[in-house]
Amino acid sequence: MSENRHHGRATSSQSLAPGARIERHCHPLHQIVYPSSGAVSVTTPAGTWITPVNRAIWIPAGCWHEHKFHGQTQFHGVALDPRRYRGGPATPTVLAVNPLMRELIIASSQTDGTDTDEHHRMLAVLHDQVRDSNIHEPLWIPTPVDSRLRQACALITDNLTEPLTLQQIGRRIGVSQRTLSRLFSDELGMTFPQWRTQLRLHHALMLLADRHDVTSVALQCGWATPSAFIDTYRRAFGHTPGARRA
Repeated sequence: MSENRHHGRATSSQSLAPGARIERHCHPLHQIVYPSSGAVSVTTPAGTWITPVNRAIWIPAGCWHEHKFHGQTQFHGVALDPRRYRGGPATPTVLAVNPLMRELIIASSQTDGTDTDEHHRMLAVLHDQVRDSNIHEPLWIPTPVDSRLRQACALITDNLTEPLTLQQIGRRIGVSQRTLSRLFSDELGMTFPQWRTQLRLHHALMLLADRHDVTSVALQCGWATPSAFIDTYRRAFGHTPGARRA
């Protein structure tokens, strides 16, 4: 099936089909991206961020990015002029969304009347919420630069159901375990187990958005049991994958 492609507008509210994309673009404005249903991934040259319905992504002005949508997604984008709304993360960041932020994002994403006093008052409160928000541990899959690390990451991604050790991966690609461990730490800023957990959660969110059941998601993403997946998911998001659908 061909993918639907859409053009990026910094402030918008759209209903998008599974697999839809907004092609690579950038804005002179900061942007908050939020799915009130489904899930959205944001890819930049530095890597890919993904957010479920209780998270938003902050994209700073001037950052080239593209979106892909997983499951039937109600997408909300809100633009903030950096000349007026100063401060905020300098890099794409996944944010925890409280009930007030959720309502402000949804209301501010409506394209009618975006230059009214009422709209700017909402943006001012939203910007304060972003600055005061507890920034969630980023669901970020960084893009590796070193060719050996790229090989290792591709091997893991293509064999996510296999519980490969770093030593086994190193043997397959001809790189020592110690070298791979150092590359994960130095280049990606996390250990191999941390990176693989991020990768598994990333894929799990996409599958859950496409309405796969919890047991199927656990097995497809490499967890030994559904309970192990549920425990990891709860620690990452504060609730179970079943509660996400409620």
